[in-house]
Amino acid sequence: MPAGPEIPEWADPRELDASIRAALQGLDSRNAAQVAGHLVVAGTLVDEDPVTALAHARAARDRASRLAVVREAVGVAAYHAEDYAEAARELRAYRRMSGDQGYRAVLADCERAMGRPEVALRLVSEALAENLDAEETVELRLVEAGARRDLGEDAAARIVLESALGGRPDPERLDGEDEGQLRIAAAYADLLRAQGDEEKADQWLAAVAAIDPELAGEDMSIEFTDLEELSDFDEDAVVTSDEVEVSDEAQVSDDDVASDDVEDVTEDLEDVVPAAGGMSFDEEVEAEVAELLGEADTDTGDSKD
Repeated sequence: MPAGPEIPEWADPRELDASIRAALQGLDSRNAAQVAGHLVVAGTLVDEDPVTALAHARAARDRASRLAVVREAVGVAAYHAEDYAEAARELRAYRRMSGDQGYRAVLADCERAMGRPEVALRLVSEALAENLDAEETVELRLVEAGARRDLGEDAAARIVLESALGGRPDPERLDGEDEGQLRIAAAYADLLRAQGDEEKADQWLAAVAAIDPELAGEDMSIEFTDLEELSDFDEDAVVTSDEVEVSDEAQVSDDDVASDDVEDVTEDLEDVVPAAGGMSFDEEVEAEVAELLGEADTDTGDSKD
């Protein structure tokens, strides 16, 4: 088993969320402690040093690839490190393993980053057809506008953002309590500037800066809360490596690790290799979209993690 990067002394497994510590209880105590340490580092460094965070998340996956929370951590860290193919692959694995249909905006944004804005728009459209909360809707609209701009459809992108701002948007009516609206407004200012409307862009950016100076200077990438929640823990629910109870069936052996590695390779190949008989590019895109939406046919051979 690869050793992975060294876990720093400050990485305290007790900082993990109680639900994540509970998920690690199926591992032997030593392995659980190592995985927990890597997850703490990944969660702590994901914003300031995403490359290092990804290295630790991958090390956790090497030891516990069957755990959904580990695959989620790799996906989020990979997104922050701009490894969009790995991010999409790992977040799809997390969704299959956990049943959680979240990360729709992130997966759509990964498609944008990989040069497939049409696929991103399909994912956004499907997601918006569901009953979503305001925060996820904002993220999806930002991705939608970005994908339209990728396609050279700036007018359509403008309509998306203006609609999200309530139609006929006015910078003087910005709601300072609505962070989502501020993010949309900042993206709108950026689009106006790209279209050459410097005066209106300055008005919108000034309105955003008056409420949130930091936001006015940030890019509009997807926001995450999940890894930050790794440090949101209940002291009374702390589970240390010495307290983990492990059954004989749960012990991790070299054979188990090898099996996990094989499954990971198989899953990766399934994500990139067309089905037998060959598929056109359009068919490959349709198949990937269907998988992302959970609509893939049962004979596609998706591996079960």
